[in-house]
Amino acid sequence: MTTASMSQIRVDAEGRRIGWRYRLGRIGFWALIIVILIYTLFPFYWAFATSLKTERELFAPAALFPQTATAINYESVFSNNQFLRSLVNSTVVASTTTLLALVVGSFAAYALGRLRFRGRMLMLYLVLAMTMFPQISILSGVFDVVNSLGLFGSLGALVATYPLITLPFTVWTLTSFFRGLPAELEQAALVDGANAFQTFYLILLPLTAPALVTTGLLAFIAAWNEYLFALTFTTINPTAQTVPVAIALFSGRISRQEPIAEIMAASVVVTIPLIALVLIFQRRIVEGLTAGAVKG
Repeated sequence: MTTASMSQIRVDAEGRRIGWRYRLGRIGFWALIIVILIYTLFPFYWAFATSLKTERELFAPAALFPQTATAINYESVFSNNQFLRSLVNSTVVASTTTLLALVVGSFAAYALGRLRFRGRMLMLYLVLAMTMFPQISILSGVFDVVNSLGLFGSLGALVATYPLITLPFTVWTLTSFFRGLPAELEQAALVDGANAFQTFYLILLPLTAPALVTTGLLAFIAAWNEYLFALTFTTINPTAQTVPVAIALFSGRISRQEPIAEIMAASVVVTIPLIALVLIFQRRIVEGLTAGAVKG
């Protein structure tokens, strides 16, 4: 056997080994993806499956699939006037909070990201530090402020306090986007006669649309799912309760019943708007998450 033939055999063997390694790597990769998907999606499936079960099935041995799927739990949820009112309340509060967070946050982010003034970085880090405090640590102080303003027991209390949750990460996220925009854009706008507000509103703000969608969606989800403030400030007024509080205080069709399936059905219902928003704005969300990852 010639030297060339032996070299060819070694090359072929090495190629086969590399091919097997590549195939095993791909199999392991997809196996890991499947495990992660099952781990993350199974709780949602279990909630949906439970919402279709009857009262008898809930106390029977656990089963992956409902034996007799029924929509009676969803009928009970949509016939509950308190729950329907809480859906409207959550929509109003979350939408208003998101709008406030984006308007105030975009102005603050523009100032912190584009302007140069003393104490700018200190202010930015103070904004970031606000996200480190748990809600319970500021609840007593916020309660006193809400009570002194006469907002206790109303939706205004939630609209006034939710920016404490949504504004810090909105400002921090948008600041990085404004900081990454080319300075030549502002210079060109000034040459064309635009003032500072026109430059911000007409030139820079549209370029941050992916970031606005991403942070706006996060702010909406945070306001939609918030529980502690909603429970505290609406405890004396059930008509002002939002979805998380309404689900926590959900009562069944039967006296002294533990409405597990109905709570699951209500949870599925309130999750649908969030899924719909993510699907509608998924392209903008991806753009917002990846913008700035590659500098060029």
